[in-house]
Amino acid sequence: MSELRARVTTESAAAMAALALLASWLGGASAGLGVTAAGALTIANFWWLARGVSSTAAASGRHAMMVWTLSAGSRFVALLGAFALLFASGWVHPAAVVAGLTVVPGALIFEGLHAARKTAGR
Repeated sequence: MSELRARVTTESAAAMAALALLASWLGGASAGLGVTAAGALTIANFWWLARGVSSTAAASGRHAMMVWTLSAGSRFVALLGAFALLFASGWVHPAAVVAGLTVVPGALIFEGLHAARKTAGR
C-alpha cells in the first residue's frame, strides 16, 4: 500500500504543480493558489484515507469499524473546514479549486490503468 501511496502522491504533486502554473498564467494568482490549495488538501486527504485503510485492515471487528467511522467523520469535518476557510478568504478562484480536486483521482486512474496493462501483458 505504501508503494501505491508514494506513486500516487508523486504523480499528484507533479500534476498539481503543472496545473497550478497553467492556472496562474491563465487566471492569475488566485487561480494558481486555488489549484495548489485544493491539490494539497486532496493529497492530504488521500494520505489520511490510506492510513485509515491500512490500520483498519490490520484490525478487525466492531472496534475497528467504530474507529474507521470516527476517522472518516473527522476527515470530512476537517476538509469541510479547510475548504470553507479557503472560500471565505476570497483568495482562491472556485473553478481553480475544482481543478485542483482532480489531481489525486487522475493519478489513481492512471495507476489503475497501468496495473491493468501490466496484468494483461503477463
